[in-house]
Amino acid sequence: MKKIYSLIILTGLGFFIISFILFSEEITINPEDGLSLETQIRELRKKQDSKIIIYAVGDIMLDRGVEHMIITKGEGDFKFPFIKIAQDLRKADILFGNLEGPIAENGVKVGSIYSFRSDPKVIEGLNYAGFNMLSLANNHMLDYTRTALEETMKNLKDNQIDYVGAGLNETEAFSLKIKETKGIKIGFLAYTDLGLSTWRAREKESGMAWIEENEIDKIRQNIEEQKKKIDVLIVSLHSGEEYQNYPNAFQEKFARTCIDAGADIILGHHPHVVQKTEEYKNGWIIYSLGNFVFDQFFSSETMKGVLLEIIIINGKIEEVNTKEIAISEFYQPYLVE
Repeated sequence: MKKIYSLIILTGLGFFIISFILFSEEITINPEDGLSLETQIRELRKKQDSKIIIYAVGDIMLDRGVEHMIITKGEGDFKFPFIKIAQDLRKADILFGNLEGPIAENGVKVGSIYSFRSDPKVIEGLNYAGFNMLSLANNHMLDYTRTALEETMKNLKDNQIDYVGAGLNETEAFSLKIKETKGIKIGFLAYTDLGLSTWRAREKESGMAWIEENEIDKIRQNIEEQKKKIDVLIVSLHSGEEYQNYPNAFQEKFARTCIDAGADIILGHHPHVVQKTEEYKNGWIIYSLGNFVFDQFFSSETMKGVLLEIIIINGKIEEVNTKEIAISEFYQPYLVE
């Protein structure tokens, strides 16, 4: 009798495990495939094990009004801007965003009233949210001179956050950054055409991957070469017109040229409002992800953005989805249901 009970229990347990695998992962067993149940489950589980999720968001500015909210409403907790969304973001294997301004204590303000520099403690919040890849190619990264840029890169390195689009020299600034996840190589490049040509990194001088339109062909050739080293290539561009809901001619030309050359995803930011997403040939372009953490409360358009979800299975992009983000009165982003 004990043996019969044990058999019943084991059978029930096996059925429960199989059911849990099937229903928790939302997968379907097809009896017409000619494969045994065990084989199909094994193959589907292997597919799940190879799944990589990448999230990308837009502009992250952690100074000015955002810092004020951290101090006054968040009681000085630098995780405060991310509290409403961190649980969602941490589902990603790679979390990308554009860091709008240096994270540093040193440097001299260049003079603009729109100069940003964040307390190094903001890295606590970035780590809490799960950011592990940031673009530094934008029009605010030199707001406090190269001294602050170089300190920013050190602060990020010290806290295991990768960056792209800037460097201690030209080679580093324009280099492909690779994140290998589950055996798959995801490459990142980042550029900006905004600001001054003097912001460009030189052979022996720090700076950003600053470009101009006549370099697009050179960038195309670089992408063709770099794609050979990786499985998926994501290119970030800080460009466009502020508060415009549509991309300009340069954004479109750059993005489509990159896709033609082999890039898979183009991530845009700078306009501070969301612009269109376009499926172009074998790639996807989102011309502006909008704001993510920012204090631009003067319009509803600047208080929202997009979270781009990229799902990769077996080294190939299977899905690209957009999720709406709203920004609260305390400058905390959250997903809109």
